[in-house]
Amino acid sequence: QVQLVESGGGLVQAGGSLRLSCAASPRTRSFYNMGWFRQAPGKEREFVAAISWSGAPTSYADSVKGRFTISRDQAANTIYLQMNSVKPEDRAVYYCAADPARIGARMGDYWGQGTQVTVSS
Repeated sequence: QVQLVESGGGLVQAGGSLRLSCAASPRTRSFYNMGWFRQAPGKEREFVAAISWSGAPTSYADSVKGRFTISRDQAANTIYLQMNSVKPEDRAVYYCAADPARIGARMGDYWGQGTQVTVSS
């Protein structure tokens, strides 16, 4: 069993930046691919970014390429999503996901509880 705890969500102005974090436990589960998904009001959950257990490769949804960066700190068993040039359409609940085998839009054996990102224009 993997527990994922997201943090870092909040209110950000359009054009601004925000960094989300997701801490995974237990420590023995560090060899998991991890990723971020989001769900906007009235929409289905969608893939945002993913990173392999080793830190590479990474993958991104077209809508966030060039603006968001996913990274991981193996020692801290934590992944991050650096969100730059945030747009109003980035407003959503962001979920962390972990998967022992899959990476990308189909991953998701384990999920966090989500963290809200609100964008003011």
